[in-house]
Amino acid sequence: MIIAGVYSFNHGREIIEAHYATELAEVREVIASVNSEEHKSKVSREKTMTGRSLYSPKALNRAFKAEFATRDWHSHRELCVYSSDYYTPEYQAQVGAKTIRAYREMDCVKNKVGVEVQFGKYAFMVYNVAAKMTIFKRLGVIDVGIEIVPIKAFAKEMSTGVSYFEQFVWDLEHRGIADIDIPVLILGVMRAS
Repeated sequence: MIIAGVYSFNHGREIIEAHYATELAEVREVIASVNSEEHKSKVSREKTMTGRSLYSPKALNRAFKAEFATRDWHSHRELCVYSSDYYTPEYQAQVGAKTIRAYREMDCVKNKVGVEVQFGKYAFMVYNVAAKMTIFKRLGVIDVGIEIVPIKAFAKEMSTGVSYFEQFVWDLEHRGIADIDIPVLILGVMRAS
């Protein structure tokens, strides 16, 4: 695959190039090593493209994670214990004070750089940059983030509803930067010609 778009959110590109050049070089190697054609394995059942061969977002995600793993990048899980303190008294009387446990996970982490590979719905892209990466920064897991997403031309070759780089960049530019946002480099990827 190739990098077809680059967007620096909150000085992400500048900071990552200056302080995490080795990790960025590995991210570029990973992108170049993923052969997207091996993952054109999904046969569409959608009305607008029935029978059409599409790229599988799940297979692409697995391929990226496998390539990152060969370079000693690892996922990072945080246990979340949800409080029942905010339940209404009526609901708490019904269910008691049960502890709910779940996890938040960063796709790949190495040397305080967090990477998320997102070939899914738009809300996940926004969540990764505007919430998850900020949380993992606060927990001391990462200092900067890299988000890998498809550009529109590539997303059009996946199921409907897959978001894309251009839309994501537009929204981030119009949202602006908040004081809690961390530096993130957004990379738009495309299949190699």
